[in-house]
Amino acid sequence: WQPLSVRGLRTGSVQILTNGMETYGKLLQSIQAAQKSIDLEYYIYRNDHIGKRITDVLIDRALSGVNIRFIRDGWGSRSFPKHAVRRMMEAGIECRTIFPLRIPWVLSNLTYRDHCKIVIVDGKEAFMGGINVGDEYTGMKPDVGFWRDTHMRLTGETADDVKAVFEAHWKMASPDMLHSTRKAKFIPESAQLSDDKAIHPFLSGKTERSGYGWEWGSELGTMEGPHMGKASPSKDSHNVYIQIFEGNPGLPTPVIREMHFICLTQATRTIDVTNPYFIPDADIIMAIKTAAARGVRVRLLVPRQVIPKVAGAASRTYYGELVEAGINVFQYNKGVLHAKVMIIDGEIAEVGSSNYDLRSYRLNYEVCAVMYHSDVARELTEQFERDLAEATPYRLEDHMHRTSSERMLDQAARLLSPLL
Repeated sequence: WQPLSVRGLRTGSVQILTNGMETYGKLLQSIQAAQKSIDLEYYIYRNDHIGKRITDVLIDRALSGVNIRFIRDGWGSRSFPKHAVRRMMEAGIECRTIFPLRIPWVLSNLTYRDHCKIVIVDGKEAFMGGINVGDEYTGMKPDVGFWRDTHMRLTGETADDVKAVFEAHWKMASPDMLHSTRKAKFIPESAQLSDDKAIHPFLSGKTERSGYGWEWGSELGTMEGPHMGKASPSKDSHNVYIQIFEGNPGLPTPVIREMHFICLTQATRTIDVTNPYFIPDADIIMAIKTAAARGVRVRLLVPRQVIPKVAGAASRTYYGELVEAGINVFQYNKGVLHAKVMIIDGEIAEVGSSNYDLRSYRLNYEVCAVMYHSDVARELTEQFERDLAEATPYRLEDHMHRTSSERMLDQAARLLSPLL
């Protein structure tokens, strides 16, 4: 399997989607309008409020004759229950798992993960980026709080390359087995859970003023029925040149790492990077430092709140030397920052699933898109500036004044960074 980037540039239309609410609204609208096929691939797919809603729509489309294939990662979606898989398969949805947590796969592939977030509708419309399927991505889950993320919708030739990534992963995934061959009559899971006051308003469109169930009913009520999503005006789409890059542990060259390195070393004016897990290798660090040394303005936006905390501790060990080298490091304070975006010289933009760490570069299956258009870069830069308004600059004195226990924790975490 060769990296897709060797196929060169594709043309396509790009629509940037910010945060979970906007992404799920557009995604559900496209899924419900599907006529022939829907392909989904997620690292995390939960059976919570938003997961049940998407599953119900998928089952409805499958029973209407749409061919649906669904891939989930064995580790990231390990909590996705068997009864939910059964519901999907009984409706005719083909389900597979990459690296399932069972022998023999778990013995040889435990460190590998399918980190992609891909949906292809009718073979001509693709969604990809940083957003999985789960309540936390809506930003309204009380025990998580605000969640800042970036996703995108692609149409045109470039959707073929995204589909090619899915096809390669589909062939290597392990089929889920269903002993029953019957097709079940579609009963929305919301009907089975109508006594759950936190879930019912979201799924049914009814609003009860009780906690975040009422908020979800208000925010997502437009997702119900044939007109769902129309209450929110769509952002502009941009016709651009695009390259799709697939990271694959089976490749001798870490393609996405090489792409990041080339973008950083070729920048002449500005580099803006947003990433939640910034634990790079020596070459990426040197590329960033060298860019700053030749006069490029480099800004790195990272979260203050990192999940898991050990990843944040490992990331902090790099901030001091970056600030000392002239890089502007900012810590996002508003909530969880999960977006994975790079903007070069206000002309080139990259959005995808990959982090700046060894796991993403060498152990994960990842997918990223590089877009060559100043309008896309400008839209993402405007969002970057809005995020900076919620961030605090990281100062060299902040790094120097860490306590002894914090230093020890950070260094210990850095030793574990290849496994994070």
